[in-house]
Amino acid sequence: MPELPEVASLTGFLRERAVGRTILAVDVVAFQALKTFDPPVSALGGLTVTGVARHGKFLDLDCDGLHLIIHLARAGWLRWKDDLSGAKPVRPGKTPLAVRVRLAPDDEGLAPGFELTEAGTQKRLAVYVTKNPDEVPGIASLGPDPLADTFTVEVLKGIVGGNRTQIKGLLRDQKVIAGIGNAYSDEVLHAAKMSPFKIAASLTDAQVADLHEAIVATLREAVERAHGVAAKDLKAEKKSGLRVHNRAGQPCDVCGDTIREVSFADSSLQYCPTCQTGGKPLADRRLSRLLK
Repeated sequence: MPELPEVASLTGFLRERAVGRTILAVDVVAFQALKTFDPPVSALGGLTVTGVARHGKFLDLDCDGLHLIIHLARAGWLRWKDDLSGAKPVRPGKTPLAVRVRLAPDDEGLAPGFELTEAGTQKRLAVYVTKNPDEVPGIASLGPDPLADTFTVEVLKGIVGGNRTQIKGLLRDQKVIAGIGNAYSDEVLHAAKMSPFKIAASLTDAQVADLHEAIVATLREAVERAHGVAAKDLKAEKKSGLRVHNRAGQPCDVCGDTIREVSFADSSLQYCPTCQTGGKPLADRRLSRLLK
């Protein structure tokens, strides 16, 4: 799943390649991906991309004041194409392709653009056309951006204070903090040397400060690694920089202990027992005690 660092990289990638170009057409192949109908997606044709921004995990293309908002969800991705002039129409349901954005030809006759694809059977990729990004429910309810200057230790202290949620779930809640998903919450907690099952309200002031430092440092490092990386290479770059997530059975880079995994119905988490849980493995979330 693309998270804040990857979406930030895609934002910069599109800013360099799409801003100043005119949209020729937006072809919707997977109709369930389009979540709005007014304004119609056809209204984007003929408009110029004037800016690209990020809201949490949402991509925002400003097209002369009309916004094309993209949420890649769990299995979606953006694929840039240097020339779509020869692209053939695609029948719905026959391909992972969900949306194709075609830009007007350049001076060399090339018509670049990008395609949004989604793997798997659970189709959650979402596209919105709106005059105001805040009209998108997922954006309107976003918590603070962890890389904003306003995200301070005191802000984080206010978030965790009195909250009986386990810290892993709290970090993933977009209404609490915007942009962190399953992978980077594992990475943050490993950096903070904190159990994923620790109750947020139980954090001391020192632990809140350590968690804040881990959040900001982990995300900034990932953003810097992803900066300038081509869209097609971002997934591999993300994987190469992870220290615990999806590394179950491998040695921890910090202490050498074996990284463990806890599985859930539709996801899993990875952690290092020595670094995070006092050496105690969490065999099963439903059976393990919450570690303090």
